[in-house]
Amino acid sequence: MKPNNKKVIPVFKNEDEERNFWAKADTSEYFDFSKGERTIFTNLKLSRESISLRLPTPLLSKIKLIASKRDVPYQSLIKTYLAESVSKDFKSL
Repeated sequence: MKPNNKKVIPVFKNEDEERNFWAKADTSEYFDFSKGERTIFTNLKLSRESISLRLPTPLLSKIKLIASKRDVPYQSLIKTYLAESVSKDFKSL
C-alpha cells in the first residue's frame, strides 16, 4: 500500500493485460478521486454520427420557423433542444 492507503498499480506486460485488470479492479482502491482536477482537452474533436429521424411535419415546420427567427440552421436548433433535454434528464438519474 502507498502512504495514502491506496494500492500500488501493477506493472503490465501489455495493453490486454492492463485492460483485463482495470475491467475487474475497483479504481477507488488505486486513486484518490477527491484530489482530481478538471482537465481541458483543447484539441479533442467530438465525434459525430449521422442518424435518420422522422418527425411529424407540423413539428418540423414549427422547429424550422423558430430556427428561422433565431437565424440558426434548424438542425442545429434540434441538436440544442436534444442536448438541453438530455442534460436535464441525465442529472436526475
